[in-house]
Amino acid sequence: MIPLGTIAPDFKLFEPASKQWRTLADCKGEQGTLVMFICNHCPYVKQYNEELAQLGRDYLPRGVGIVAINPNDIEAYPDDAPDKMVLEVEKHAYRFPYLYDETQAIARAYQAECTPDFFLFNRSLECVYRGRLDEATPGNSKPVTGSDLRAAMELLLRGVDIPTEQTPSMGCSIKWKKDRI
Repeated sequence: MIPLGTIAPDFKLFEPASKQWRTLADCKGEQGTLVMFICNHCPYVKQYNEELAQLGRDYLPRGVGIVAINPNDIEAYPDDAPDKMVLEVEKHAYRFPYLYDETQAIARAYQAECTPDFFLFNRSLECVYRGRLDEATPGNSKPVTGSDLRAAMELLLRGVDIPTEQTPSMGCSIKWKKDRI
């Protein structure tokens, strides 16, 4: 994982739903910025989709910029293709951009490991949280609450230091192009 304090790597990625290019500056919030690596097919992301949409409804109006990035190899995983990303945006009413990292360079720059993977940055774009949404997984009976990430976002908004002990995200490994046989 990138170390806490790391400045958010810049990006310029395509947003299939709007057919526009988006940069980190376009997605940055006045109070902080959440960068999420997600995809369409992962069971973890599917379990979290409604909570991800709710994060947008809850935190965008409070000045936290939110952006989702799909880094997966779409040749090996066609369900993650840009046209299907548009369907996900519509289905879940995402209010944040859902961008396609075709070269996977941005996922590598963030040292993202899985989908979902969450990175929260303060207003200076310094990483203050990189970890899980909550303790729910497709294999357990825990409810999806967003508790871990929401706690960090609330502390960020209050200007309080976020504890450095953070639980890493768990999910499907990113489908790297070099991994294709």
